[in-house]
Amino acid sequence: MTLPCVCMVTSNVNQTRKTDEVKVQHPPCLSEPCCQSNAAGPNISPAASDLPADLVFKFPAMWSGGSRVRALNLVPALSGCRLLHVTAGLSAQAQRLQKKLEPVEIPGLEPITYWDRMHYVPGLADPKCPVWDRGWEDPFHRRGPKYEEMPLYKEKPCYTFHQRTKMLEGVKQALWLTKSKLIEGLPKQILSIAEDPANCIEDQDERVKAAISHARFWTTTEIRPKRDRFCPVLLQDLLHLCRILQPRFPTLGNRMLAENYRVAAIWERESDIFRVCGLNGVLLSSKQPLPAVAGKEEILSTESHALPTFYPISPNIDLQQTHVYKECNDTGFRDGYPFPYAHTLYITESSVNMTRFKPEPLRAKMIMFTFANALARAKLLYGEEPKELDNPITVQCIATNGRMFQFLVLQLNTTDLQSNDGVKNLIWLDQDQLLYDYAKCRPSIRKKIVQVPAGLSGYCPETFSKFLAMYLHGAV
Repeated sequence: MTLPCVCMVTSNVNQTRKTDEVKVQHPPCLSEPCCQSNAAGPNISPAASDLPADLVFKFPAMWSGGSRVRALNLVPALSGCRLLHVTAGLSAQAQRLQKKLEPVEIPGLEPITYWDRMHYVPGLADPKCPVWDRGWEDPFHRRGPKYEEMPLYKEKPCYTFHQRTKMLEGVKQALWLTKSKLIEGLPKQILSIAEDPANCIEDQDERVKAAISHARFWTTTEIRPKRDRFCPVLLQDLLHLCRILQPRFPTLGNRMLAENYRVAAIWERESDIFRVCGLNGVLLSSKQPLPAVAGKEEILSTESHALPTFYPISPNIDLQQTHVYKECNDTGFRDGYPFPYAHTLYITESSVNMTRFKPEPLRAKMIMFTFANALARAKLLYGEEPKELDNPITVQCIATNGRMFQFLVLQLNTTDLQSNDGVKNLIWLDQDQLLYDYAKCRPSIRKKIVQVPAGLSGYCPETFSKFLAMYLHGAV
């Protein structure tokens, strides 16, 4: 039962049967219209001007004969409409904040505790029990060492980027951290592969549409499947279409897909230490490295390029700061792996909860993990000493949410990342490329007009042509 005002409780009490008692802290509410109209009513026992601070109202026991509801301090003093909600069999009382008393230590005096009596005694102090040693290591109650006592502890902190990091400044922050220059669009070498009709698949558009329909309609009975269901299926179907061209290009057989691998790369940028580590998608690796995309003249022209700035925001914002870390660079594969060179990194953004990446943080994630793969390979080949690379390392990356694709090509020209001077790395980015507009099981109808028809609509063949060209890069 909800009463719009405390004063209205007594205005309706005209019955003589058994009542319940509710004690209410009544604030001054005579400015309310309901209180002004009820102040002179015949049903109010005290005068409106003589209302005490605490009122006890009697109203019918409309729930049960034994119900007794006591509400204390439940009327908000600052709200415009004072509400009192009462439920049968419920006892509600406002909880008071209890201040925890700090123990007082007097030098030379020991507190009297109930340690000898082995039970709680009021008035005596709580004993300080020693740490119980079980004699064996319990995995459920294990106490790890302090950070300062760990062997990998270092005084200088390290800022870590992992698979769930969302950087505030997005691409600008990633460009500064990797000391890179951004170029809009894909390189000419990849665009020429995409425009050549000799590199197309037979009935390419029909097969791509069938792959989209398989991911969106045929793998589930849901009317609106979730992204974590159809996004990985669509990526695998598109990669399967790319592998059809292996008889035409035999070098495509020298590649391997790796899932759930971990990469680690660490470097110094100005006076801070940065690290990228963790899971980062599906990696297509090859026996031969990708050729350099930019020539020496274009690489030398990056010396005059000014890196983007986002002052007063710190470059290490949103990165995890830790003092326990290992200074290592790891490609994620053991020595002797037959496919050591990273070709293309595929990232599927299929999260449906709060960890979902928007396009800008997703592009920053692509830059960071592509850079980590290239840097780990460069330090394995050329050593840990920072220097300009004679043979730049090229790594590609494609990210998708099942509908929109992001294409990226990174060329690592230098491992000297500490200062802003010198040669910069190069990044080509082609963003927000739609593969299709809508894929609906039921049509979208508004005002008896079909807005979006059922099935696949708005297919863009240019997006898959770029997807296929990046797969064929290095084999054509």
